[in-house]
Amino acid sequence: MSAAQRRRLNPLSQETESDDSGILNECVLLLVFESIKWDLQVLCLTASVNRKLRAIAKRLLWRKLCVYRAPRMVSALVNGSPSGRIGGGWDALAKLMFFCCGCESTRNFKLSRSSPGHFAGASRFSKTSGRSFLTKKCRTDLLFVSDPCEHPVGDKEDDLGIYRGVFRGFLRSNTRACLIGRQVAFDDRVRCPYCGTRVWSMTAARLVPKSAARRLGSRDGRLEYFVCVNGHLHGTCWLVPLSSEEENCEEVEEEEDEDEDGGDFNGEAYKKHEKVTNGTGSRSSLMF
Repeated sequence: MSAAQRRRLNPLSQETESDDSGILNECVLLLVFESIKWDLQVLCLTASVNRKLRAIAKRLLWRKLCVYRAPRMVSALVNGSPSGRIGGGWDALAKLMFFCCGCESTRNFKLSRSSPGHFAGASRFSKTSGRSFLTKKCRTDLLFVSDPCEHPVGDKEDDLGIYRGVFRGFLRSNTRACLIGRQVAFDDRVRCPYCGTRVWSMTAARLVPKSAARRLGSRDGRLEYFVCVNGHLHGTCWLVPLSSEEENCEEVEEEEDEDEDGGDFNGEAYKKHEKVTNGTGSRSSLMF
C-alpha cells in the first residue's frame, strides 16, 4: 500500500499527528519564545495567524509573557501561584502591561481632541503608586499603577497623562465592596479598553483621594479614572509642568519606591510593533 493510500484510509490520525507537531506543538512554541525572549511583536503576530494559535496564546503564551516581563508583579497578583487565574484573562493583563489605551472625552474629563492608543515603549508599575489611588478604607487592597504616559496636546494646554493599573483579587477587594455598598452605577458610555467589560467611574463614585493627583503630578479635580469589574484601572489627568526642584524630589521618591516596583520593562520590541500598528491600536487590539 502506498503512502497516499494510507493517508486516504486514515485521515483522522494524520490530522491528529499534524496538529501536535511543528508550530502547534506547545513545547516547541515555548522553546521558540524563550529563545527570542518573549518578543511581543512576534507573539501578537502568532496569535493572529489562526484560531488554534490564538487559543494557545490565550491559554498559555500570554501568561508566560507576563511572568517573563514582570515576575514580581505577577507573583503578587496571583499570590505566588504560577498557575493562578487573573481577572479578565492573561491576554487582557498583557495588553494592560504594554499598551497605552489612549483617551476620549468623558462626562467628567473634556478634551479638545481624542488621543489614540499605542504600544508603550517602556512601562513601570508600582504598588506604592497604587496605594495613592486608594481611599483610607481601601488601603488593604493591592493595586499596581503605571507612571502616566505623556501625550502633548497643544502649546496652550498642559500635557495629557494616561495611566493604567490592575487590582489583585478585585472580586474580594474593599474597593469593590465600597462601590457595591454605595450602589454606584456603571458608566453608560465607557468600557474597559483591556477586557471590554463595564466600568465604574471613580470620580462619579467620589472615591478619588487627593493623593492620586499628587502622585501623578496633577492637581485635584483634574483627573478621572475608571475601574472595571475585572479590576483593570485606566484613567487620564492633566500634568502640571514640574520645576527643577520638584523633579529632584520626584527622583528621591522613585529611589525610595524601588523595592515596591512590580514591573519595569524595556520596550524595544514594542517600539517596533508600534511602527507596524501606526500608533492607532486598531490592529493591535485584534492581536491580543
